[in-house]
Amino acid sequence: MQHAINDEALDQLFRSARSQNKWQNTPVSATILEAIYDLMRWGPTSANCSPARFVFVTTPEAKERLKPHLLPGNVAKVMTAPVTAIIGYDLHFYEKLPHLFPHTDAKSWFFGNHPLIQTTAFRNGTLQGAYFMMAARSLGLDCGPMSGFNNEEVDKAFFPEGHVKSNFICAIGTGDPSGLFGRSPRLPFDEACRVV
Repeated sequence: MQHAINDEALDQLFRSARSQNKWQNTPVSATILEAIYDLMRWGPTSANCSPARFVFVTTPEAKERLKPHLLPGNVAKVMTAPVTAIIGYDLHFYEKLPHLFPHTDAKSWFFGNHPLIQTTAFRNGTLQGAYFMMAARSLGLDCGPMSGFNNEEVDKAFFPEGHVKSNFICAIGTGDPSGLFGRSPRLPFDEACRVV
């Protein structure tokens, strides 16, 4: 029988975790990036479609390529972060379904159905982006997710093949608490939920 994880783990993943705005100069290794991916890939997606695609921006040159496409308020967050993940979704995800979901001809569900491809890729890619942040936090890193950038220009610069589209970006590393704002409130259960 499974059991709940302890309060320390819940705090690290949710209650004490914060979206970071400022970073300490602590590197994040390629080994850790692989470990994050290895955890997040086990999160569920519909028909195991797994459409998320990641570009890890780590070098000064890559950061300079990303910089002109950021809103001004996000420039420092990205340029000082050890790593910024560009989290995209692949509109050709269905090509991998014969391997990822071999139980049936799932590829045929999507082929030529562009509205279904778009909604499936975006929804499940977003889920995988959330799994990515939980995996990073579970390995002791902080996250700074952002949506303030020019998606079209980022896609041209980092996903030039054209079928992968950026969703959001997420800086990761060791956060500097001096960059945090006061914690914003969250809606209580009775304002956000109904039990029927």
